Amino acid sequence: MLLDGQHTGDQTPSRATRSDARRNAERVLRSAEELFATEGLAVPIDAIAARAGVGVGTVYRHFPTKEALFRAVVVARLRALVERAHELARADNPAEAMFTFVAEVACTAAEKKDLTDELARAGINPEELHSEVKAELENAFQVLLRRAQESGAVRADVTAAEVTALIMGTCMAAEMRGEPAAVPRLVGFVCDGLRSAPGTALP
Repeated sequence: MLLDGQHTGDQTPSRATRSDARRNAERVLRSAEELFATEGLAVPIDAIAARAGVGVGTVYRHFPTKEALFRAVVVARLRALVERAHELARADNPAEAMFTFVAEVACTAAEKKDLTDELARAGINPEELHSEVKAELENAFQVLLRRAQESGAVRADVTAAEVTALIMGTCMAAEMRGEPAAVPRLVGFVCDGLRSAPGTALP
């Protein structure tokens, strides 16, 4: 019969291996995001591996193809936005929480638009790629908007779809003008337009 200490010792390497694998995958994702954003989908896998400090085999063990890695990068970014929305939904000031999220989404869209462009050029349909996580993001934003409207700080007649359209339009306008750094200022104008007069909370 094995002693408890022996049994625990036998299990520890397995847990350590899983933990190492998880950390490696996270490093690969972070490195891939950085390189895809600056060099696009053409960046070699060995460059991603070198940036992550792992071997090429480790990259392929977690992500069988470069396209699979690209998908994972985009989905990870969307999931980060979902988590951020959930975090802000617990804030004491609903209006400022919503405006903060709007600004962060706009800046993310402006900074990472090249990822979406590269997905399209690679023949990957972004809508199919992350439809599930996109729905999670939409639902999370609905909660933020509803809380802000119920507080009376945001006009009651605006929808989440309309706010999203305003954000994307702002990013496109800044890109067309070649002024991505103007996005925060332009989003500030959008947020000012979303504010309502005091005492106009949703019923």
